[in-house]
Amino acid sequence: MTSGLGAPNLVAITGFFLFIALSLGITYFAARRTRSAEHFYAAGRSITALQNGLALAGDYMSAASFLGIAGLVALSGFDGLIYSIGFLVGWPIVMFLIAEPLRNLGRYTFSDVVAFRLRQVPVRVAAAAGSLAVVAFYLIAQMVGAGKLIQLLFGLEYEIAVIIVGLVMLAYVLFGGMIATTWVQIVKAVLLLFGAFLLAILALSRFGFNPLELFQAAADQYGAGVLGPGVRYSDPIDTFSLGLALMLGTAGLPHILMRFYTVPDAPTARGSVSYATVFIGVFYLLTFILGFGAMVIVGQDAIRDVDAGGNMAALLLAEAVGGPAFLGFISAVAFATILAVVAGLTLAGAAALSHDLWVHVIRNGVASEKEQLRVARVSSALLGIVAIVLGIAFEGQNVAYMVGLAFAIAASANFPALLLSVFWKNFTTRAAQASMLTGTVTSLLLIYLSPA
Repeated sequence: MTSGLGAPNLVAITGFFLFIALSLGITYFAARRTRSAEHFYAAGRSITALQNGLALAGDYMSAASFLGIAGLVALSGFDGLIYSIGFLVGWPIVMFLIAEPLRNLGRYTFSDVVAFRLRQVPVRVAAAAGSLAVVAFYLIAQMVGAGKLIQLLFGLEYEIAVIIVGLVMLAYVLFGGMIATTWVQIVKAVLLLFGAFLLAILALSRFGFNPLELFQAAADQYGAGVLGPGVRYSDPIDTFSLGLALMLGTAGLPHILMRFYTVPDAPTARGSVSYATVFIGVFYLLTFILGFGAMVIVGQDAIRDVDAGGNMAALLLAEAVGGPAFLGFISAVAFATILAVVAGLTLAGAAALSHDLWVHVIRNGVASEKEQLRVARVSSALLGIVAIVLGIAFEGQNVAYMVGLAFAIAASANFPALLLSVFWKNFTTRAAQASMLTGTVTSLLLIYLSPA
């Protein structure tokens, strides 16, 4: 099959500009309401449960979910689904253990909760280190996905594509803060759920709308092995470790935890997790169909030819079942997905730098609203530059795999300290510091020494 990817696609380009115009319009209105640090970080705590549920789903359903998992399933079959299942089963932990105490105890970041009863400076420094490590790895995945997408659809150089994404994302965060980011996430979540559903239906139409026939076709083409574990992860300890990281990492992601401060109270925080779980569950069920659909309809060799990491499998499937116009629509949705998640990540990173480090460590908790807002915006700009540099450096990586590394750091560095600070009254400053720094340093060291 020859693909139109790599040639400029008019529908995609139109979709890109429409989404950017819509989101910049949202940013303009949000900027008029963003007058204080509370508006910048927490949208004035005015978001409803359904709105926050959609925004949580939007924040969570990233390039890794849409592009990366479809690619992993297409190239390695059943083993790629470990990511889908791992990303989903973290939500009950968030709902029953984290959501309510987080909303009750914190202001803007998860380190507010960890530092609540402890000495501020050492705890916040350690928490900021963990948060920034997670944000950096997560940003790499989004920027790689975005760069590849724009490179293929506009026919631009990869480096220029990454720079364009970085600049558009910075416009959201710098001017609109959390209000703009929330509404961009809501629009993007609706678009992504609709696009993935439509793509899955079109793929299944080739198999009489019967998923079992699709799986049988995959087994006929590539052997029964693709329907069982062992193609990508043959060691049970590796598989268990990956599943644990994805499950516990969900409850340690800074940009997800920040969402619980945008609602007025704890019951609303719990309600928003219920909504998010439903939206995310439906979406991850669709990734099964997209991955196997791409494997059978497009073929593994054709997917690898376009991108070695498999990140373009969903887009190639869209082109195969719906032609260039549908490819353009799904590409615009994927771009919206990446842009919105990058904005949320940048905001979380900016909060760690400005709220945790600047206000509470350097200024000892004494900083005017104006100063906090100014530092937050400078931090966002710095993170935007870092994201662009990292995106260019890591070209060619599978984005779901890169996000898996971010989850591993979140599960090691952030989650244990957060859980213990909420549920163990004898938790000390030194223990919190040791927990977060050990988790961050060991996970980064092991990633550096690993085959990756």
